[in-house]
Formats: sequence, C-alpha cells, structure tokens
Amino acid sequence: MIIDGKDKALLGLLSANSRAATAEIARALGMSRTTVTSRIERLEKRGIITGYTVRLSDAYERGRVQAHVMISSDPKKSTQIVANLKNIPAIRALHAVNGIHEMLAIVNAESTQDLDQVLDAIGNTDGIVKTTSSIVLSTKFQR
Repeated sequence: MIIDGKDKALLGLLSANSRAATAEIARALGMSRTTVTSRIERLEKRGIITGYTVRLSDAYERGRVQAHVMISSDPKKSTQIVANLKNIPAIRALHAVNGIHEMLAIVNAESTQDLDQVLDAIGNTDGIVKTTSSIVLSTKFQR
C-alpha cells in the first residue's frame, strides 16, 4: 500500500505514542486537528492502521523472560500447528521463516518456570518435530 510522507510521519508519531492527543500530533506535523483525524480515519479504513496497543516499560519487561523459539515441523500440519500455538497467550508472535526451521515464536513469560511450561506446550504440539530456544538476555534497542 502506498502512503505519502505526511502519512508516514503520522504513523511514526502514533507508533511512538498511540495515545497522543490529536492536537499534539497536529502541532508536530503542522496540520489542523481535522486533517489529522481525517488521515487517521482513512488509514484505518484502508487497513493500514489495524489497531492500537500498549508498549510496556523497560523496567517491567526486565522482570519477565523473553525467548525466541525456532520450530521445525511437519509442513503438512502447519495450519493446525499455527491454530494450536495461537491459543498459547505467552506466544506474542509467530513468524514463518526460511532455513532449517519453519517458524519462529516470540515468547514472553512471567518466569523461567512459566517459560518451561510454554516450551513444553510448544514441543508437545502435534506436528512439531523439534524446537531450539534462545532466552533474550537484554534488548539493545527496539523500534
């Protein structure tokens, strides 16, 4: 989907703070509030903006355990695997990847004990052949 530079700037501001007041965004972009509201509505209608989310603080995230789980699976069962993994709330994202693994799950758990349970649930999913996990020690930056 093609968007202009002003929409890109608007998306950048919303990505940084989706709760920013329309007036604040309008001042930052040099537009009227009405124009900003119209652009946001248009981006939503076009499906470019599909929702708004909460970004958790670094202090809160440091108390949690994040892991990247590479998954090797039976390709014939991928639809069912995706459906089953979608039901595990600790899996924040599931990506199809190339290479020796077919999928990458991003897991966010309360503790190493919770992570262990999530890894067991992933490994016990029908069609998953092997998993390889890496615990994230720190995040150097995130966009």
